[in-house]
Amino acid sequence: MPIYNKLVRDKIPEIIQATGKGYHTKQLDDVEYIKELKMKLNEEIAEYQEAQTDGQAIEELADVLEIIHSLAKVHGSAMEEVESIRKKKADDRGGFQKRVFLIDVDDE
Repeated sequence: MPIYNKLVRDKIPEIIQATGKGYHTKQLDDVEYIKELKMKLNEEIAEYQEAQTDGQAIEELADVLEIIHSLAKVHGSAMEEVESIRKKKADDRGGFQKRVFLIDVDDE
């Protein structure tokens, strides 16, 4: 019997049940939920970094985005606010589209 001990998408128990298999789950409290979301974010980022194709990369980025939606909600916000803050930062400091790589700064 495989042991997972990790946060999974909401419909995974239904999918497992449809295969005729049994499972055990528990509902996380707020502290556990945030901790597990952070761990899941790291897992999905690692999977993105290992992606070999554009398609795989986009699939993993979608998973990262789903986790970011959940994290925004548990922190009392919504994606609209996150996007607004992102846009302001892009306006004030720019994005990453120009591929600027800072080597050093003369501080004399």
